Amino acid sequence: MSTDTDPDPQRLREAATLASGERQERIESQAESIDDLADRDRGPDQGRLDRHMNAIRELSEPDDEVAEQLGKAYEHLEQYRMDVGGV
Repeated sequence: MSTDTDPDPQRLREAATLASGERQERIESQAESIDDLADRDRGPDQGRLDRHMNAIRELSEPDDEVAEQLGKAYEHLEQYRMDVGGV
């Protein structure tokens, strides 16, 4: 189980269940990538987190229920990123 200090992919998985088509696939891909980051011994760097956050922002259009869930995922990653070195 993830804590607030983990790059938790669960919020992305919840968003993926609400999406469809290519958008759903892209969200699932982001969730898998973030899950991989959470399982690594060495955490992600700022650049990698920024790329994930940019992808989540792009996927947040249009403004719908999926975007609401993606917003929660984005906020969580943003909070997690505050503790990551390199800035």
